[in-house]
Amino acid sequence: MYAAAGKWTQRDRPRQAMKERGVKKEPGQSWIEAKGLVHAFFAGDKLHPFSDKIYKAVADLNARAQELGYVEQQYSLRKEGEQGGMEPAQNVHSEKLAIAFGLLSLSEIIPIRVIKNLRVCNDCHNWIKFISKATKRTIVVRDAYRFHHFKDGACSCRDYW
Repeated sequence: MYAAAGKWTQRDRPRQAMKERGVKKEPGQSWIEAKGLVHAFFAGDKLHPFSDKIYKAVADLNARAQELGYVEQQYSLRKEGEQGGMEPAQNVHSEKLAIAFGLLSLSEIIPIRVIKNLRVCNDCHNWIKFISKATKRTIVVRDAYRFHHFKDGACSCRDYW
């Protein structure tokens, strides 16, 4: 909240307290099963053997979503000085990678089912709504709080989560 509001000092206090106490934040991770194998993704992950195809698919999906009216939320949780050397891929959340992989790997009649260990961010939630409409696919995401069933550009949570 503090970072989104540009209140960097307030953002850094709890982080510093966590660091002093040795508390580590759990990284966001998403999983999808395809052809009997579970595939795991982290934000900005390039370890998957098909990462080039997955990132190309994400770029293509972004373009399709934008044609339907999707606008990426441009807020950043990092100060300008902290972003030096960051690749744009590092801003691709794990659920986007998992969904792109699912679209590449699964038959059109199979719903895309993704599990995420943290809450889906607002931007990804909006993106998935547009992707479900653009691809005419059902996408189910289980995040830390609930199931989200995306179909035809809408989510079962009615944007309350």
